[in-house]
Amino acid sequence: MNPVKVGICGLGTVGGGTFNVLKRNAEEIARRAGRGIEVAQIAMRSSNPNCQITGTPITADVFEVASNPEIDIVIELIGGYTIARDLVLKAIENGKHVVTANKALIAVHGNEIFAKAREKGVIVAFEAAVAGGIPVIKAIREGLSANRINWLAGIINGTGNFILTEMRDKGRTFPDVLAEAQALGYAEADPTFDVEGIDAAHKLTILASIAFGIPLQFDKAYTEGITRLTTADVNYAEALGYRIKHLGVARRTAEGIELRVHPTLIPNDRLIANVNGVMNAVMVNGDAAGSTLYYGAGAGMEPTASSVVADLVDVVRAMTSDPENRVPHLAFQPDALSAHPILPIEACESAYYLRIQAKDHPGVLAQVASILSERGINIESIMQKEAEEQDGLVPMILLTHRVVEQRIDDAIVALEGLQDVVGNVVRIRVEQLN
Repeated sequence: MNPVKVGICGLGTVGGGTFNVLKRNAEEIARRAGRGIEVAQIAMRSSNPNCQITGTPITADVFEVASNPEIDIVIELIGGYTIARDLVLKAIENGKHVVTANKALIAVHGNEIFAKAREKGVIVAFEAAVAGGIPVIKAIREGLSANRINWLAGIINGTGNFILTEMRDKGRTFPDVLAEAQALGYAEADPTFDVEGIDAAHKLTILASIAFGIPLQFDKAYTEGITRLTTADVNYAEALGYRIKHLGVARRTAEGIELRVHPTLIPNDRLIANVNGVMNAVMVNGDAAGSTLYYGAGAGMEPTASSVVADLVDVVRAMTSDPENRVPHLAFQPDALSAHPILPIEACESAYYLRIQAKDHPGVLAQVASILSERGINIESIMQKEAEEQDGLVPMILLTHRVVEQRIDDAIVALEGLQDVVGNVVRIRVEQLN
């Protein structure tokens, strides 16, 4: 059979890795796909010194690739929302299959893109959009297709995980580690998407949709960053037998779907609690398989390229199949997506770590316990650090049993209202992930 011709839009880190993997492993990839895969055109604004692209047609216009009649598959690796959306829709309109690593694009515009792809009978593949080189989308969509997924939880942003690992292992402060992460290229000059949970929320939105068969709903995902975490919180968690991770959690409940990204205490004997540095991991709990863990490099040139090329192979294999018999984009048939609501964070249930800065006076603990008890919040354990007094206040560390978040919010308001004895209150959610 003639080789399938692809066009790569964007020759940055991932685009360069994709080109190199396709070139280096061409024979092996052809054996898997059943035919060769040839890069017929590249759209790029600047050259990549890591790629030898001599002889490959080059353009600065990504839409030229989408309109090239010789191109069978467009690989979108330019990132962002606007131009990427227009490029993908143009390619689909022209009857081309699409492979993308753009989590923001899929999370925000995926419903529109998949509807257009179904209309035109083409495939949009996006394994590389979540967790880099970890084939977690395929695992949930196909490998766990016999299961009713109960919940999933993931460390799906390497920058945040690197920062928290350094804070724990070396006692460093958040600003100090963030500066190093930027110097190493793990974090952008503007790190907001990473440290405030937006990047992870994009990925969690995609995973939840595939796991539960619901439309993509990024605008309803709760996000909370790690900028308020202190080395003290990391150390207190360790003393209690936990580690703090910036976690994305999606959970099925009778009332709806929890979709939330936030710092989380995890028991330190859980495998996912021991995922360190820039590595990623996703834990999925199904009714038949139980809990399974997917671990690996969540970003990087060739790990992400591995997922891009795997998608290419899947698309090539499926190109001659009836569109109605292909694996659905979001795992479930389009007309079978459910209308389960996304729960507001106030309605989600969790256990909690509370760090309460309070005066070391008789009766203060009783006041705190009374406020929690009045709101149906049970205390699991208490730790006080009298030796760490600051501004006349000492930290009181509490772990609670599971409770609806609205009750915790009400309790924090009441606690901070005790201005004569209580300062600020820090809250971090706790998940057992059994």
